[in-house]
Amino acid sequence: MGKRFDPGAQVGVVIVGAGPAGLVLGNLLLDRGVDCVILERRGREAVEGRARAGFLAAHSVRVLTENGLGAGVQARGRAHGTCLFRGDRGEFTLDYGRLGRGEEHTVYPQQELVRDLVAEYLRRGGELRFEAEAEEISGGRVRVRGGEEVTGRYVAGCDGPRGVARRALAARGTRTARWDHGVSWLAVLVAAPPSLAAVGYALHERGFAGHMARTESVTRYYLQCPRRTDPSAWSEERIWAELATRMRTAEFGPLHEGAVLERAVVDLRSDVLDTPGAGRLWLAGDAAGLISPSAAKGANLAVLQAELLARALDGALARGDERDLARYAADCLPRVWRAHEFSHWMSGLLHGPAEDDGAEARYGRALQYARLESLRTSRSHQDFFAENYTGI
Repeated sequence: MGKRFDPGAQVGVVIVGAGPAGLVLGNLLLDRGVDCVILERRGREAVEGRARAGFLAAHSVRVLTENGLGAGVQARGRAHGTCLFRGDRGEFTLDYGRLGRGEEHTVYPQQELVRDLVAEYLRRGGELRFEAEAEEISGGRVRVRGGEEVTGRYVAGCDGPRGVARRALAARGTRTARWDHGVSWLAVLVAAPPSLAAVGYALHERGFAGHMARTESVTRYYLQCPRRTDPSAWSEERIWAELATRMRTAEFGPLHEGAVLERAVVDLRSDVLDTPGAGRLWLAGDAAGLISPSAAKGANLAVLQAELLARALDGALARGDERDLARYAADCLPRVWRAHEFSHWMSGLLHGPAEDDGAEARYGRALQYARLESLRTSRSHQDFFAENYTGI
């Protein structure tokens, strides 16, 4: 789709993966006059229809808007500056938009953002090949399933933590730091309007429950669940009953119920590559590091890295200046690790020991509520939360 390049020609950048990182990168490169090809293993319908995160930080909105990619966000995104916490000692709302740097989030479903980015990339004349699975990367050559090779002066790996780009970089000796949070979520998408005016975090002895608005008619919920849970074992009745229990609807009012559109189990794991690239291969988004969803940082890190990598690749291609590429890791990693630190902190706040009444479980839950009480009462703690919740 879009402009077709001669299969034997070399383009500036071959981008592997059409998620937010790859699509933002492709658009930014085209805007700088860099020719590129995006290879995506899935079909267009699957790419544009996959419901994922929808929480954009102020920096992400600025990058999109300043580069002509924010029309949909500006028209249909909804500003959120508060979040709500519930526990066995009541509830409170934290107005983080008035704390820290005074920044809010914009709620905009990721599938809508992806549709915007695909349309703009094609409008700008970019080539995007769906159902083109990259199988091997060697130098600047990417071999696609079926035998075709696409060659670029550089390759940008934006194909996730299990993609070919990360495998190619690991084969060169790049190491990965990993952490398993020991927590799983049942992620549920429902055809029902939001039940809360804000993002809601509920702490309960049966486990965490979360409420995240997506649109006026669709809401995302999360339920902490045991590892290796079969999502099909959770009927709609069971899901709504457990949400009612953990979100304490008997005390705070009922939820808007609706049909369950999707259910899946997410294991909370994080990893970061020691370096996000070398030579002609550079990574962005989940390919460079996977972050747990507990603080909604994934898409925002992808936008940040795409912005930095576009600048670096443009310098290398337009002027033969690779200094920004050499600094890409130094520019990214401190911010990546800061986001991981806060995500790790959020995981500790939200997830206490579930359905266990032993001495260690009681100790763990008491610490969890001590953290929550500190967040409720301490202005310095609130400013810390606001700055890290909205920032990268």
